[in-house]
Amino acid sequence: MRIYLDNCCLQRPLDDQTQPRVRVETEAVLAVLATVQARDILLLSSEVLEYEIFRIPDEHRRNEAAAILGLASERLKIIDEVEILAKSLEDSGINPIDALHLSIASVAKADFFTTCDDKFLKKASVISSLSCKVVSILNLLPEVIK
Repeated sequence: MRIYLDNCCLQRPLDDQTQPRVRVETEAVLAVLATVQARDILLLSSEVLEYEIFRIPDEHRRNEAAAILGLASERLKIIDEVEILAKSLEDSGINPIDALHLSIASVAKADFFTTCDDKFLKKASVISSLSCKVVSILNLLPEVIK
């Protein structure tokens, strides 16, 4: 199984853990990463994730996210097909960086694209033309922990 975690998932363990939802999602991210480390599933990285992480102003957060991407077994590149799909996703109301994340995962035929961003999840989950299933981190957990 190949999964793509967007930047909000990668950053979740560094968010304010006093909020119950954040804490639960953090535990889900950590459980998923444990399955990646055990080589039960494959984590995908991308030029888009690297770009977004490079722009994080806080050095600690940037380094932690980069370390998680170090677990990735495959690095996806932006190709023409990704750009074309991203443009159509933007036209449907998805912001440009999210459109790139989603299109690169879809073109690579990831099994799951995962986010913690509710607004993005709502928009992306209704797009039927994608080659990956769009889920929240909490909905990914039962798929990878069996």
